[in-house]
Amino acid sequence: MKVCIIGAGVIGLTTAYALARRGHDVSIVEAHDGAGEGASFGNGAQLSYSYVAPLADASVWASMPSYLLNPDSPLSWRPALELAQWKWLCSFLIACNQRKSRQTTAELLRLAFYSRNCLANLQEQLSLDFDLRQAGKLVMYSSDAALKAAAAQVAYQAQLGCEQQVLSTQACLDIEPALAHAAARWVGGVYTPSEDVGDCARFCRQLSQALMQYYPNVKFLYHTQVNGMLVQAGKLQALQTSQGDISADAFVLANGSHAATLAAKAGLSLPVYPLKGYSITLDAPAADASLPSVSITDSARKIVYARIGDRLRVAGRVEIVGHDMQINAARAQSLLTETQALFPTVSADTDAMHSWVGMRPATPTGIPIIGASPVSNLYLNAGHGALGWTLACGSAELLAQQINGEQSAIASTHYQY
Repeated sequence: MKVCIIGAGVIGLTTAYALARRGHDVSIVEAHDGAGEGASFGNGAQLSYSYVAPLADASVWASMPSYLLNPDSPLSWRPALELAQWKWLCSFLIACNQRKSRQTTAELLRLAFYSRNCLANLQEQLSLDFDLRQAGKLVMYSSDAALKAAAAQVAYQAQLGCEQQVLSTQACLDIEPALAHAAARWVGGVYTPSEDVGDCARFCRQLSQALMQYYPNVKFLYHTQVNGMLVQAGKLQALQTSQGDISADAFVLANGSHAATLAAKAGLSLPVYPLKGYSITLDAPAADASLPSVSITDSARKIVYARIGDRLRVAGRVEIVGHDMQINAARAQSLLTETQALFPTVSADTDAMHSWVGMRPATPTGIPIIGASPVSNLYLNAGHGALGWTLACGSAELLAQQINGEQSAIASTHYQY
């Protein structure tokens, strides 16, 4: 079967690998000039298999005044005359309750654990070099109320197979001494020893190269903008692109935050909206023990810290501002300031850091959309939010199983359109 995948980020590339190794002819259409140059490029780098609780949580209601009124809050919103934004926000708020949050957590954990196994299988076959490391993860809390809520979440997730520990501040410092300078900030944390880190952009580049090297049935069409979809009698006949029409037996929509716009051209209403995030990348020599080796999440400030190779990746913020890709220098500076507060040896030289923004393609509930669409030969692999790197390999396998007519490896009904 000839399958055309739209998007050469981590979701599209892993889907291409899953299909190519099943013998399908795969073409990958990408607007950028290389693989992994969108949301996959500068993400938080954490492979967070056990920390998947959705943004849509009951606590959002109590925090909403701060989110709306404080421009420096970790979540901010700029109202727009855009129906898609308002529809997404309404659906998001409806999902902000404990019942839905726990249901979503269970579904995401199932997919995350499967994805971890799928990445391990990929590595057995390809041995890609992208600074993959089992770093463990500490989520740090600044208030007793927050730590109590986290302990309840840990107890719930233990029923679903997670192995996590609620620890005192001192116990957290024993695991990661680099946090000692800011010890007074914390009341405790949650430690998950099984979590990994890896450079997603490097993974994408290496996987694209492996596909070209080992799978002659895969081809890449870079610099190719999809402008429309030719749908006739409920079937997608061809993509209308800047390089001409592209036909195939089946198509996969895997182009991140732009998936909803393109899906609309096929008559579909896809509940995926961009959530803007920032990251900075700093030098972190391996011998520098003043910087963390364990992945860190500052829960109150919604900032993550991950050491990937000889660099420190710092990522945070959620901005609901549409597709505005402008880098706000003050936002990037705030990430550097927070990093220096935790790790004082970090240089204040902004010329030495790389600032980046990316769009997390999020559904209101946090559950991605994986599977068939009402258009008979158009498949969806979209809406992974902040967990695209974590869920990519598992999502790709689930979709490839469906396209190939195989029995699904895990229950997949909750991810359907």
